Amino acid sequence: MQSFFGLDPTGQLDTGTLKLMKEPRCGVPDVAGYNLFPRKIKWPTWNLTYRIVNYTLDLSREETDQAIQEAFKVWSDVAPLHFTRLSHGTADIVISFGKKDHGDFFPFDGPSGQLAHAFPPGDNIGGDVHFDDDETWTNDSRAFNLFAVAAHEFGHALGLQHSSHPRALMYPLYTYSGLKDFVLPEDDVEGIQALYGPRTRMVSAEVPSRCDPNFSADAIAELHGEKIIFKDRFMWHHSAQMSSQGWVVIHSLWSGVPDQVDAAYSLPDEDLIFIFTGNTFWAVKGYDILPGYPRKLSELRFPSRVQKIDAAFHDVKSGRTKFFTGDEIWSYNERLQSMDHGYPKLAKEEFPGLVDRVDAAYQQNDSLFFFCGSVQLEYSISHKGIICTLQANSLLGC
Repeated sequence: MQSFFGLDPTGQLDTGTLKLMKEPRCGVPDVAGYNLFPRKIKWPTWNLTYRIVNYTLDLSREETDQAIQEAFKVWSDVAPLHFTRLSHGTADIVISFGKKDHGDFFPFDGPSGQLAHAFPPGDNIGGDVHFDDDETWTNDSRAFNLFAVAAHEFGHALGLQHSSHPRALMYPLYTYSGLKDFVLPEDDVEGIQALYGPRTRMVSAEVPSRCDPNFSADAIAELHGEKIIFKDRFMWHHSAQMSSQGWVVIHSLWSGVPDQVDAAYSLPDEDLIFIFTGNTFWAVKGYDILPGYPRKLSELRFPSRVQKIDAAFHDVKSGRTKFFTGDEIWSYNERLQSMDHGYPKLAKEEFPGLVDRVDAAYQQNDSLFFFCGSVQLEYSISHKGIICTLQANSLLGC
């Protein structure tokens, strides 16, 4: 234990060792030879289910549900994992709160000390996560933050052991740095990707049905009156004068751009289109990718916690590009190449009436068009509100 935590391995219960032993921590042992799962174990599927069978009284059910959901998202953001919550029946990962002897032969020890423990992937108790309900659970920096502990325990439930890196999420001692700015450390990213590989968005190989009522856009860029619509591995050109005869494969135009576009926007004065996938983006002009690309989001002054852009549009009048990430919006000054002060903001505060996360967006005259799933919202800039709701496929003339 002394070696694992970087102490002088004296083998003696000295003051430093005793102090370390009293720190609040995960209940899973650290040393692989004594670990509950010393071998490399993982789930055979990427689609996993979970169920919360009981709740702590320290938080509301909604707060607990949110913390658990955000903790799973930590891992699904970097690995090809999908978590579905069940309200009843048998789930892969069963989550519960209990005290002292709670039925698994690994009793908790009361307040502080062991906060929670989890079991490796497998049948029956495998993958299950137990939280000590003698602790005080919070959704902030007080006592023990449920999100922080749950994210750590879910790492175990997915097959990860403890890390000896003090800044790693899988470090066994409790730490909390805040949810808003949380970024999964590289040590943890490497660990989960060693088991399941990196996250890649699944894209359909089938040509989208143009008037599918469930059609949703991945990204849209508007350039000189022409809209370029991205969906899966395809794109569609559409203008008021004419529409292309069908979808074309993205690779047939820009061979260096991946088949999974997250967002796009244009700078009409420069005839440029910017295309985003994950934390990487490209600038294209005509059929050419500009030299020096791809580049990283950090070069646009995004903090490291932002690893993906959901949607973007450029306002020619102000010279600002608006980026959507989750429920937040950012404003980027293209001339100064810097983020505007006061951002990010909540998207619903910037654009009243916007309640869902935005998948794609573009601006045309006095209107902004936001695509949320199969719905298209027209937002009036002058009236500062939603003035029309349409099906997303109406963009394609349906």
